[in-house]
Amino acid sequence: MSTSRPSPVIPIRPVAGDSDAAPATRVVSLYEKQKKIYPRAVSGWFARWRWTLVWITQLVFYGLPWLQWNGRQAMLFDLEAKRFYIFGLVLYPQDFIYLTALLVISALALFFFTAVAGRLWCGYACPQTVYTEIFMWVERRIEGDRIARMKLDAAPWSAAKLARKSAKQAAWLAIGLWTGFTFVGYFTPVRELSAAALGLGLGPWESFWVLFYGFATYGNAGYLREQICKYMCPYARFQSALIDRDSMVITYDAGRGEPRGSRKRSADPAAIGLGSCIDCTLCVHVCPTGIDIRHGLQSECIGCAACIDVCDGVMDKMGYARGLIRYSTENGVAGGLSRGQMIRRTLRPRVLVYGAILFAASVAFVASIAMKSPFKVDVIKDRNTLARVVEDGRVENVYRLQIMNGTEATQRYRIAVHGLQGLAVSSDTTVEVPPAEVRSVPVRLQLPPETAEALQGRSNEIEFELAQLGPQAQPAAVVREKSTFLVPR
Repeated sequence: MSTSRPSPVIPIRPVAGDSDAAPATRVVSLYEKQKKIYPRAVSGWFARWRWTLVWITQLVFYGLPWLQWNGRQAMLFDLEAKRFYIFGLVLYPQDFIYLTALLVISALALFFFTAVAGRLWCGYACPQTVYTEIFMWVERRIEGDRIARMKLDAAPWSAAKLARKSAKQAAWLAIGLWTGFTFVGYFTPVRELSAAALGLGLGPWESFWVLFYGFATYGNAGYLREQICKYMCPYARFQSALIDRDSMVITYDAGRGEPRGSRKRSADPAAIGLGSCIDCTLCVHVCPTGIDIRHGLQSECIGCAACIDVCDGVMDKMGYARGLIRYSTENGVAGGLSRGQMIRRTLRPRVLVYGAILFAASVAFVASIAMKSPFKVDVIKDRNTLARVVEDGRVENVYRLQIMNGTEATQRYRIAVHGLQGLAVSSDTTVEVPPAEVRSVPVRLQLPPETAEALQGRSNEIEFELAQLGPQAQPAAVVREKSTFLVPR
């Protein structure tokens, strides 16, 4: 009987070390609580631009569902009726290609503007940035600015603290629910939705989406904030592939600012061997993601330029030139390039390629919308009876035409057919379709026996022609669809 050999054991012996030396390792919890960021209020040129974009985007978002157009909601995505109204344009599910094209153009625009000037979208118009700005404004109005909020959070619970916290939560919830209500108003007519909400008669799906979108806004803008930008948004991860050393991004001029240090306002920086940075850390206090821009461009930077505004204010107070933190390029800072030189260097191959593709796609999209036919036709051949011989030896095929009226007025259409000699429409050649409706029209085509005799046993190509009739019965638009005509043996 064989006995198993014992497994080898690797001895582990302690290594003598210097007892006075600091430990080489430390334990870091992988589940450490996220440190709360308390952004400080800031004013300046870029802050005014940011609030201008907040007002514009929210006036459009909240106001557009209430705008009327031709007696209906100007922008309505009616999923139940499978029609999408965008001002004077009516789209059907078959027009999904336009949404695809719009998403492609948006992606190209993102690539183009990122290559030119970094995360402009994130800093000024992204919904996460916009609603975070709104929620932080409410927070400051109720709880105070940075130091006041920090003291309030650290203080024990009291009636005053409870009142402030409750007022803030109530305001946040109201904004979130109104945002969710407005979002649903793009899919359910907002006036009907308002009447149902006032009467507590919202349907289950409307209620679900109002609450879902409302609490998503409340959670993202009230609590998650910078964590959305840091960990959930993919843009922060691939922006480094879109920018290069000639992209205009927020930069800290280390050559001018270092070595940093505090000093009296009257002190001469050159005399005491310091740079322009007084190490006030206000650029960190105003950053909504809590980064220090003096460490260089980081993936967490959303390009809001709050650090530029606050640093320019400090430079004004110290009597120094502005621009210690500014929009610049890495090559511009390293080489001391002027703004004109940096702007000229933006016309590099990457930007030109992105711009050309974006321009071509945008022109094609606009041209496609402009040339879009006001109606569509689908030809469906009757599969029950492919072909039959009727009176006088005529050969008859039956079709069903699906006519989609893409306008908001009742339209009349004239049906004609081409492709075979003597082929004619034996049913009514004029049809009327109500506004923005789809009508199924049976159509019978007959071929004379003398023509049919030479085509026995063949499937012949034909073409339907539908003309939209204008006021004087003149064709205003024409659509042609191909089909086949079967002649039996």
